[in-house]
Amino acid sequence: MTAPSEVSRPDKILYPDAGWTKADIVGYYRRVAEYMLPHLEGRPLTLHRFPDGIDRDGFFQQARAEHFGDRVGSLRIRHDEPIGSVEHMLCEDADCLAFLANQGTLTFHRWAARRGTIGRPDLMIFDLDPPDGDMGLLKRAARRVAALMRDCQLSPFVMTTGSSGLHVVAPLEPRSDFDAVRDLAARIAARLVAEHPDELTTEQRIEARNGRLYLDVMRNAFGQTAVAPYSLRARPGAPVATPLDWVELDKGDLRPDGYTLENLFRRLGQKGDPWARMFEQAIDLPEARKAFDAVK
Repeated sequence: MTAPSEVSRPDKILYPDAGWTKADIVGYYRRVAEYMLPHLEGRPLTLHRFPDGIDRDGFFQQARAEHFGDRVGSLRIRHDEPIGSVEHMLCEDADCLAFLANQGTLTFHRWAARRGTIGRPDLMIFDLDPPDGDMGLLKRAARRVAALMRDCQLSPFVMTTGSSGLHVVAPLEPRSDFDAVRDLAARIAARLVAEHPDELTTEQRIEARNGRLYLDVMRNAFGQTAVAPYSLRARPGAPVATPLDWVELDKGDLRPDGYTLENLFRRLGQKGDPWARMFEQAIDLPEARKAFDAVK
């Protein structure tokens, strides 16, 4: 439960359609912390903050604010110019999650690398968003990405984004740099497009996709982020980015925004976290690259 004293303006409505208040949001993040924090540990964050609720403009924040004090961890990272050095945020305990939620943070986006190996990612990420909400195409694309990942000796995991798509993610040993990971992801995407040119594309321009699903591998670049597991999204109904078992793609009623603040804990009580032990299946990128080159 959330102590009223830790929430400023607890009755402020942040999700007008569902009536969820700031106290509800802070309470959600306190309650989900045991599942979410392992996916945030050591990872720089970008916050998507909506102090006045989802009906008003929000903003992104990647640099740690001075007034956060020691309630929010920090990690200074050197970026290329003109960005330069940035003091990024880390969130590694329930108090930090609650504090940031009280600052109007609805969505947490995380890096694919952790403190100590910040230039070497431990995740490969495919971001899949279907044209016109085509769930059949989305599921086929996710399965195709996963199948080729498995051919590369990678272990794919799938998650609803809480928005309109799915993420397919594979754990890596953090030994190769971002460019190498993105290069292999791009090669996997290009091969899938060559095999399924009528349904898949790597074309970044929306007007050039012609109804095909975009295989987005740009989350694999240094400094890029992806929505964190169990993060809320700033959309009606308070949907949650939710890790799945692969068999759940067979559910006819599956939607990328189907799990919400209202029903997520019922699910967690039944299934736990399907991603809890994912890094036991991490492999070194050169092994995956060698396997990819051997795939006919």
